[in-house]
Amino acid sequence: MIGALQAGMLDSPYSLTEVRVLFELAHAERMETGELRGLLGLDAGYLSRILARFEGDGLVLRERSASDARKHLVALTEAGAGVFAALDRRSSEEIRALLDGLPEADQEQLVAGMATIRRLLGGGQGRAPYVIRPPRAGDLGWVAFRHGALYAAEYGWGVEFEQLVARIVGGLDFSRDAGWIAEVDGERAGCVFCVRQDDTTAKLRMLLVEPSARGLGIGRRLVDECLRHARAEGFKRIELWTRDCLDSARRIYQAAGFELDSEEKGVENGIEVIEQMWSRDL
Repeated sequence: MIGALQAGMLDSPYSLTEVRVLFELAHAERMETGELRGLLGLDAGYLSRILARFEGDGLVLRERSASDARKHLVALTEAGAGVFAALDRRSSEEIRALLDGLPEADQEQLVAGMATIRRLLGGGQGRAPYVIRPPRAGDLGWVAFRHGALYAAEYGWGVEFEQLVARIVGGLDFSRDAGWIAEVDGERAGCVFCVRQDDTTAKLRMLLVEPSARGLGIGRRLVDECLRHARAEGFKRIELWTRDCLDSARRIYQAAGFELDSEEKGVENGIEVIEQMWSRDL
């Protein structure tokens, strides 16, 4: 569907491998041929033939390294950069045409599926990148659903807890309140909300990080966003409610400067819990 098996990529005279070489050179000012060969996993003779063709077409320049005469550096010419820019533009146009027929929800599902494949088969790639964004349609239902499902699985809390979260979500007023959703590889991975309590006090509510995204620093980042917003809105103090069994959340709150104000015994779905109130000045 994307033309990877055609003789010429994107209606060009160049193969998929040749276009990949152009791609790498376009994103580096210049590159040593050995580095390029290792990056793409190419046979030395095959890469040499590709670069010879590019030289013949006026797309690249090769020169000896000033620091090591045994090495050669290669870079795109102005003509080569122009060829790559045209290919890049054509690629974007073809992908846009391919996706335009899909509803937005289906596009998101497609991207999430590709991200899952990359995560499962990509090996160790270090810490996954994440984004923090404002809530949009569909997010608030997800917040209630994930609080209910996650805390039922991890702590045995029941439907009543999910109903509590749903009531909090239903009471949000985004003319005065704010929230943030964390995404990893296009999938929701966490949330937090800053809710107005009164003219001087804000409340941090519904902090959640998916188990698959824990350890990335998302919880701390979400709390930082909440504190930053509360200060910008002129609040003098911020409070939060939590339970003593939520150890990871408590460590994040302590690191952010919150202090325990009070605690009392409670019950959730027949399970004894310790309710806690924390706060800090802004």
